[in-house]
Amino acid sequence: MSFELGQGTGPLKGIKVVELAGIGPGPHACMLLADLGADVIRVDRPGGGMLGGGPHDILTRGRPSVALDLKNPRAVQTVLDLVAEADVLVEGMRPGAAERMGLGPEECHARNPKLVYGRMTGWGQTGPLAQSAGHDMNYISVAGVLFGLGQDRAKPHFPNNLLGDFGGGSTYLVIGILAALLEARLSGQGQVVDAAIVDGTAHLNAMGAAMLALGVRADQRMAGMLDGGVPYYDVYETADGRHLSVAPLEGKFYEEFIRILGFADSVPDRNDPAQLDALRTAIAGRIKQRSQAEWIADFEGTDACVAGIIPMNEAFEHPHNKAREVYVERGGITQPSPAPRFSRTAPSLSTGPSSAGASTRDALTAWGVQDVESLIEDGAAVQLNQD
Repeated sequence: MSFELGQGTGPLKGIKVVELAGIGPGPHACMLLADLGADVIRVDRPGGGMLGGGPHDILTRGRPSVALDLKNPRAVQTVLDLVAEADVLVEGMRPGAAERMGLGPEECHARNPKLVYGRMTGWGQTGPLAQSAGHDMNYISVAGVLFGLGQDRAKPHFPNNLLGDFGGGSTYLVIGILAALLEARLSGQGQVVDAAIVDGTAHLNAMGAAMLALGVRADQRMAGMLDGGVPYYDVYETADGRHLSVAPLEGKFYEEFIRILGFADSVPDRNDPAQLDALRTAIAGRIKQRSQAEWIADFEGTDACVAGIIPMNEAFEHPHNKAREVYVERGGITQPSPAPRFSRTAPSLSTGPSSAGASTRDALTAWGVQDVESLIEDGAAVQLNQD
């Protein structure tokens, strides 16, 4: 199958990105760049990484995979040849690892002074923990964010790896890359973007820092306005064992909530701290009387700020998500659409997930690499044979 550059339709069409394959936030950032129209070439190790890639690994969608043995000097030289033609490089190794391979910022900027060199780590390139292993949960712990999460005062609850890896990680890496790209077009010089999950997560929690400065308690869970500390921002169980998210914070929305809930005129005063437990009990008891579907029929489309909590397979079919095509089906896999949306340069999904080395020959050729067949014969590059 032939491969051509410039097939993207989003606002990053024409931007060329070299991705040194990793796991988690790095691939997610490169998926986002590819979704937005950039030409991303993913450099995998022969055989793939920890997750192996393949047709169901949505994080690898939108870009071809080439397999290079970076222990081979010719493979390292090939990456530098790609860098010479690129706008961005993304890597997610421990600090110093790329330098030891001969692919650090110094070597890359020698080939391409305008290159934006994006580095994605948990702890950052500097600091006493920089060389330590870690995962999402560890980074958001040290950022001071995990402590307050969850509605169980006895222990915090961690939100999968959405907050650290993708919220504080890949999102901030992409923000940094785009900002550096804009600056490079003015200055003619590239630079290194040091994106660390601990940094980004702390930045996401700016509102938490503001609350702390205002004297709101940050050493106890379920004690604030947005963490379940008040009964009008919480999760409640319905008669069929499912749940509603209830969030009518503003007075006018709360009045609508109480009206639809069907309470009598007398209801515990939400502005009286002494009445909050009684109000929570009253709301829980009322919601428990009907099924989730019955409540959704009454609440959805109103200003009461109530929504049914549904699993992902049901989210695929939710009328709002279907109307906006929040999820789309490609290649037999239902997956998130590119986001955000643009009025003139609308992104579109291109290729599906790729296996390591599936496009080595075609993608390297399209990027202008010479002697691709010689690289494959030498073992510096590996072309996956697909039936």
